[in-house]
Amino acid sequence: MALISLRDITLAFGGPPLFNGINLQIEAGDRLCLMGRNGSGKSTLLKLIGGEQIPEGGEVQRLQGLKVAQLTQDVPQGLTGNVFDVVASGMGTAAAVLAEYHHVSHELAHDCSDKLLARLETLQKELEENDGWNLHQEVERVLNRLDLDAEAEFAELSGGTKRRVLLARALVSNPDILILDEPTNHLDIDTILWLEEFLAKNVRTVLFVTHDRAFARRLSNRIAELDRGRIYAFSCGYDEFVERREALLEAEITRRALFDKKLAQEEVWVRQGIKARRTRNEGRVRALKKLREESRQRRERQGTAKIQLQVADRSGALVAEAIGVTFAYNDRPIVSGLSTTIMRGDRIGIIGPNGSGKTTLLRLLLGELEPQQGEIKLGTRREVIYFDQLREQLDMDKSVQENVGEGNDTLIINGQPRHIIGYLQDFLFSPERARSPVSILSGGERNRLLLAKLFTKPSNILVMDEPTNDLDAETLDLLEDLLMEYPGTLLLVSHDREFLNNVVSSTLVLSGDGSVREFIGGYDDWLSQVAAESAVASGLQTAQKAVQEKGKPQKEKARKLSFNDQRELDALPELMAAIEKEQQELHARLADPDFYKSAGGEVVTVNARLAALEQELEAAFLRWDELESQKS
Repeated sequence: MALISLRDITLAFGGPPLFNGINLQIEAGDRLCLMGRNGSGKSTLLKLIGGEQIPEGGEVQRLQGLKVAQLTQDVPQGLTGNVFDVVASGMGTAAAVLAEYHHVSHELAHDCSDKLLARLETLQKELEENDGWNLHQEVERVLNRLDLDAEAEFAELSGGTKRRVLLARALVSNPDILILDEPTNHLDIDTILWLEEFLAKNVRTVLFVTHDRAFARRLSNRIAELDRGRIYAFSCGYDEFVERREALLEAEITRRALFDKKLAQEEVWVRQGIKARRTRNEGRVRALKKLREESRQRRERQGTAKIQLQVADRSGALVAEAIGVTFAYNDRPIVSGLSTTIMRGDRIGIIGPNGSGKTTLLRLLLGELEPQQGEIKLGTRREVIYFDQLREQLDMDKSVQENVGEGNDTLIINGQPRHIIGYLQDFLFSPERARSPVSILSGGERNRLLLAKLFTKPSNILVMDEPTNDLDAETLDLLEDLLMEYPGTLLLVSHDREFLNNVVSSTLVLSGDGSVREFIGGYDDWLSQVAAESAVASGLQTAQKAVQEKGKPQKEKARKLSFNDQRELDALPELMAAIEKEQQELHARLADPDFYKSAGGEVVTVNARLAALEQELEAAFLRWDELESQKS
């Protein structure tokens, strides 16, 4: 039996139907990823399934006693207490005991009164009776992994940190269905990987909305897409869904073309003169009226944004050069001894844990912060636009139009005047939406608005700090293409692994302890190069151990090699020479700048092959050493 069933659900909010008779079932074991364009109703559907929204028509059936935990995009109002209290509240009946035990434990550090000790003992017994110790450890584990301060007051946290607290509360609740709306927002890559692993191992049934394609690919076993008031469910993973959806869209285009042709023919027929009216078939007239009504009610698929970047005159060949740069906050190193050069046309990704200093590194490279040691040399003719992940450049109380036009009805785009309403329509804002306050926009719409605002100005240096949050798949693909074709310099901070792989040509990786390393390629390339380094280090340790073992006194007399062993020994030098030759060829390819212009995913393959060759060479060396030691 389904855990939740939606039957003929309708919801309109006074406008065109957001849901027009949708049906959906969620079974135990489903890892259902909900897709759809910004504004298609994904968050509303999650709230409806979670019981926060009531449909105007239809029925939501839930299995009796079903436990649902939900992470919404918006932070609920009125939540108080410290972080531990909020997270532990997801534990249900044990929450109050857990929270009080946590508080009494901390009070005892300052007051060891008999009263507090007695209360602590009582709470300990209650926890033992309700498996409370395991629950307490689970809360502590999730708090630690999401880098949350248990004693911090929830009301004083930033919006992003509050979302991480609410994610922790949902994760510890052990629900029958876990509902997550954009769970990877405000998480670094390491934490996203941990979350993927946690959900795969610990949560059986999950319904989630995400813009992170790698996250969807890793977790989903079903996909449902909202499109023009309808929902289409696919029993497959993400990649197969993309292929099947494209096929359906092509079929729809063909079907609509045939419909339009038939309607046009019937309109010509009905408008013919007296002769046609004499032979007119009344059934055919009724059919025409039905065609007209179907055409009138037809909802067109939302168009694709027409995002364009205005490119300024070329900057100088040198954009920025860091020479031994060091910077710290309150004695905590952010950057230590960084030396790097950024040239015109470079596309550089910046990754690292939350709090490691990615935004600080950006500000150093842009000259907005002075290094405490070392020097930053800035290039000439720089025209910079900066996409801020917190969207602080937007005024929430002003309208979409006022944010972009800044009091003007006309903009100059690529040297030509454009009315602001027409310009905003390129970014999928209808005239009505353009006059709406920013405060009512969805997260994806706000991101699109910030792009529209920034791209009114020409640039030759584009700085983007987490631009992918909340964008739908179509807009994400378009932004990728736009950045790939951008002739200027790109500095990109992102936790979206696929976006990094597709866009950047090199990566700066912050460790969190001040070290910053540079790698060729995107996220996967970085992983491959780190894996290769680890393999080399492991091989050296093995070789050193083998040498040490060889130097030890031998208890047994060396034996004579067998015929097969001797043949193997004779062949090893040629094998090692062949491996080294292939290594040299691959290193030469990686050193050639032209290779990266058309290599695409081949960079990952080459690096992976290099790592494998290193292991093969080490194994051959060790085998050669072993056989040589056995010769009499």
